[in-house]
Amino acid sequence: MTSIEFSEGLENETSTDDLEKTLVIVAADADKRNYEVIEKEDNLNDEKDEDIQPKSSKKLKICDFKDERCSNTSLRKAKPDESVAHHSRESYANIVATHYNSRLEKGLHERSKSRLFYLRNFHNWIKSMLINEYLVKIKDKKKNNSPIHVHDMCCGKGGDLLKWKKGSIHHLICSDIAPVSLDHCKSRYRDMQNRIGHERGSESIFSVEYIAADCTKIRLREKYQDPSMKLDLVSCQFAFHYSFESLKQAECMLHNAAECLSAGGYFIGTILDSNHLLVRARKKKSNRFGNGVYQVQMDFDINKPPLFGAKYHFYLDGVVDCPEFLIHFPTFVKLAKKYGLKLIEKSNFYDFYEKMKIEGKQLMVNMKALETYPPYQGASLVGDPKFDYEFAEEYIKNYTSGEGVYVGTLSKSEWEASSIYLTFAFEKVKNSWASDGTPIYEI
Repeated sequence: MTSIEFSEGLENETSTDDLEKTLVIVAADADKRNYEVIEKEDNLNDEKDEDIQPKSSKKLKICDFKDERCSNTSLRKAKPDESVAHHSRESYANIVATHYNSRLEKGLHERSKSRLFYLRNFHNWIKSMLINEYLVKIKDKKKNNSPIHVHDMCCGKGGDLLKWKKGSIHHLICSDIAPVSLDHCKSRYRDMQNRIGHERGSESIFSVEYIAADCTKIRLREKYQDPSMKLDLVSCQFAFHYSFESLKQAECMLHNAAECLSAGGYFIGTILDSNHLLVRARKKKSNRFGNGVYQVQMDFDINKPPLFGAKYHFYLDGVVDCPEFLIHFPTFVKLAKKYGLKLIEKSNFYDFYEKMKIEGKQLMVNMKALETYPPYQGASLVGDPKFDYEFAEEYIKNYTSGEGVYVGTLSKSEWEASSIYLTFAFEKVKNSWASDGTPIYEI
């Protein structure tokens, strides 16, 4: 069993000053054992990641630019025979925008009372480490500290603004389908500016521009303040699944991610692992599965999932999110090649955590990405004390002195929810040119 041990940064230490303070990661090891069981069952059924092939009614055809994969600012009028499908796509876009526009902004105190407090903080840690990893790669390639330009695609309310500040970037593009979310993002940015203005010796913050648009349908470059600007990094966190409603939308979003990326730049993100979801559904022999933290309801035949439009509903702590769509990862990689994006990393959250746990251990403490077990006097656990912390009890009993030992962990239910996600990273490759002026990428 692997673990991290460190003794700084624990919250609520006043009641335990005389006790040994050891913070270790143990829940991931319990989840890994469970994950290995799933993997073994996958192998028995020959259901490796690249082998779970969604069924499509027609052969995948990758469109070129003249097929209008991204529309101009105004959407073209649908043909009569497209009216139903067009209305459906517009309806989903409206649902997504309305959903995020209507979500209330909760303060830190309110968020700290949520059942998902530690899970969300852990996922935020994953994002922090992923973003930092590729900003470091970019800086290593740069000469003379030249400026870094970033596009935060589907930025929401600006939850990653502080990450961009700490990454010392020069300019940020924030795009999102929900104007109200962008208003929150603008407010956060102004607050950051004001705080920096009152700090002695602080450096100026990055500049930012905002784009309210559906990046699965609209060519974003036309809305940039400087359409000729080259980007070093495009980040899309927990949002790319919306594009897999249709081939055209997936292509448009990839086109937006890749079009202004410099050669050697990166497109990074986090998504649900469709392979893992299908394996769990088939193991359960049901279109609905999950636990007390999350539930997934699939609205298609799990044995014959479509290539695009494989709609599902994702519930966290009983709250339904708007409709989402499975991303068939081999198709994702194939489409990305069209736009010069070469896959360089794909890791489920457990493997990514394993890679980053030493480097990011103090950040986990600072971000409160883990729950303290056993709880301090007067505190309560977010999970079920009888079933969600057996692995923590086992670790304390078998690997420590026992007395006065505290471990940092997630509940078993939270680890199960977290294990269905993965990180990805693509690198933009150099291109040559065809005689007709179109780029050629050799990947």
